This record gives sequence, structure tokens and C-alpha cells, in this order.
Amino acid sequence: MSIVVVFLMFTIQANAQKEIPNVTIKNLDGSAISMKKITEEKGVKILSFWATWCVPCINELDAISEVYDDWKDETDVELIAIATDDARTKKRIKPLINGKGWEYRVLLDDNQDLQRSLNITTIPHVIVIKDGKIVFRHTGYFPGAENQLYDVVKKNAK
Repeated sequence: MSIVVVFLMFTIQANAQKEIPNVTIKNLDGSAISMKKITEEKGVKILSFWATWCVPCINELDAISEVYDDWKDETDVELIAIATDDARTKKRIKPLINGKGWEYRVLLDDNQDLQRSLNITTIPHVIVIKDGKIVFRHTGYFPGAENQLYDVVKKNAK
């Protein structure tokens, strides 16, 4: 039984999407931005899918915020916080970000087009990209998960 599970996990991982689809999302000012343009930028990027109503998402972004300057200095990584709030809750995004003092680039996937195209069904969901290719995906948050994420970033920043 466990061999089958390991095989299925390997098969799912091997067939996992390796690139970010070319979907257009928005900046907080409402202007459109192509994910293709973001993923063509060299280096390591963290895409963090979150929402204002998601407590684990906010906890994760708060935890990373405390060490983010060090991460950028050591690896030149950029975290892009992609809000998945819909029309009912997106008005809470700017006040939340301003109150938290997050220094991330924040984009809005208000129709969840990017989220759907990446088959993301649960948030928080983190994707690490290096030179346009997905190198790591993780769902959920627990205290200390940011340390594991940073290990992935360091490994890929070389």
C-alpha cells in the first residue's frame, strides 16, 4: 500500500506544472500586469497566495516580514503577495497592508484566474520561481514554515 502512495506522489510531483501561466492580474492601482513579465525577471521570486480573511495567510506574511530584509540582502529574493480577495473583500487589502507595514509587491487576482490556472484550491499557497520555472510549492502555514521556505530560497539563489 505505501509503495503505491509513494509512486502516486512521485507521479503527481513529476507531472506538476513547471511554469507560471501567462495570466494578467492587477496592481493595487488597478493597472494590468502580465505574469509572463514577472516570471521573465531573473532570480528567485516567491509568490504567496493569500486573502484578507485567511488568518494563516496573514500569519505567514507577518512571519516573513520580520526577516524579509535579511532574505533580500542575502539572496536578492522578491516576495510577491498575490491577494485572492473577491469584490466583497478586496476593499480590505490596502488598509491591511498599510497597517501591517508589509514591504512586498502586492498584486490582485480578483477573478482568481491565476489561482485556477495553477490549480490552487487552498490558501495560503506559496510557489517559488527561479528564472521563470516553478521549483517549489507549498500549501498551508505553521510557525517555523518560513525557515523551510528560506532554505528553498537559499538553495535556488546560488
